[in-house]
Amino acid sequence: MSFEHPDAPQAPLTVTNRLVADGFAGTWEELEPLELPDRAAFFARDNLEALRAVRHQREHQRELLIAAQSRFEPALVDDLLRLGLTVVSGGGENVQEPPTQRATDPGRIWLLTSGSTGRPKQVGHTLDTLLTVRGKQPPRTWLNPYTPGAYAWWQVTTLALAHPGTSMVCVDGGHPWAEIAAEHGVDAASGTPTFWRQALLTQRDELAGVDFKQITLGGEPVDQAVMDLLADAFPNARISWIYASSEAGASIAVHDGKAGFPVEWLDHRADEGRPALSVDGEELLISSPNRGDGVPATLRTGDRVEIRDGRVHITGRLGSDEINVGGTKVSAGKVRDVLLAHPGIAWAAIKARKAPVVGNLVQATVVLDDKGLTEDDIIRYCTEHLAETEVPRRVRIVEEIPLKESLKSDV
Repeated sequence: MSFEHPDAPQAPLTVTNRLVADGFAGTWEELEPLELPDRAAFFARDNLEALRAVRHQREHQRELLIAAQSRFEPALVDDLLRLGLTVVSGGGENVQEPPTQRATDPGRIWLLTSGSTGRPKQVGHTLDTLLTVRGKQPPRTWLNPYTPGAYAWWQVTTLALAHPGTSMVCVDGGHPWAEIAAEHGVDAASGTPTFWRQALLTQRDELAGVDFKQITLGGEPVDQAVMDLLADAFPNARISWIYASSEAGASIAVHDGKAGFPVEWLDHRADEGRPALSVDGEELLISSPNRGDGVPATLRTGDRVEIRDGRVHITGRLGSDEINVGGTKVSAGKVRDVLLAHPGIAWAAIKARKAPVVGNLVQATVVLDDKGLTEDDIIRYCTEHLAETEVPRRVRIVEEIPLKESLKSDV
């Protein structure tokens, strides 16, 4: 059996790439496929189940959606049944058939959006549109800390499918993983800024045994402070950030170690199959050849951007990134970045707090690397670096970085 891709650096590609997941350590070829219906929505209990489903899909060109078992809930199941998918859970033991049958769309891979702004949607892709990196790659062993079926999980998994010499080690990103990474020779990893901050805060000693050559960030706004922290901790690594989503696919990749992307990329990237980037007001717009089926040619991302010092910075979601303080618009992303630039602050989140007269005030939640810092110290620091309306009037100090299953902050 072989895996082929028209843009892969070498074809055909045998399935000798190595996998480590939930007690399994072997090659794709040695991984036992998980038998599924022709059109299946599979709720996986762990990474190994998900990878077995991928092996089956790739071998037989099935139509497949993978989601973590934690996402199983009646409203979503109803949506998937209406889509014509057979819903499979419990390791294949529980099967719900759709009310009507339809023809299979061979090779179709469905992804679920996060549902953070409403009910999760289903977005159609193929392994071709999910493949982030197409050029020839050096042999790497990638850490995959993401939830099975998430877009970022597929990004790392397609690397392990498409490039010779690319191994993959799957872990639960919410638990300590550094020793596993060191044991299996991990030298590349992808994660959210929150994921990396938590790792540096709680596993710094163990991470000394991991010789990263490539570190990639995405899924959340990427600030300069976290890139500098990673560059300092892992001097042999190239530090990159990627903008990608279920809808737009992989759209932006920055490898110069800087937050934001060059303003020259706006309106000048629609060549050689690259996405075209533009800004309307404060919103990022993307026209991407990697977008999912049914996604508009020009996608309004809902992400807010700021242009500073010749770079375009993605600061957060429209609406949630903006706090109205007495009629003055305050960027939560700007306040967060100032706090994160403080060497004693490991993590920060900003939100509005209702207040009389002015309507809202800025509130910060922080995790400290320097336990000697006080709320007054932090407010005083902000006063020196921010306008009066931007200064947090309340600072909550918490002990642990809150991390969702998506590896994003839950604040």
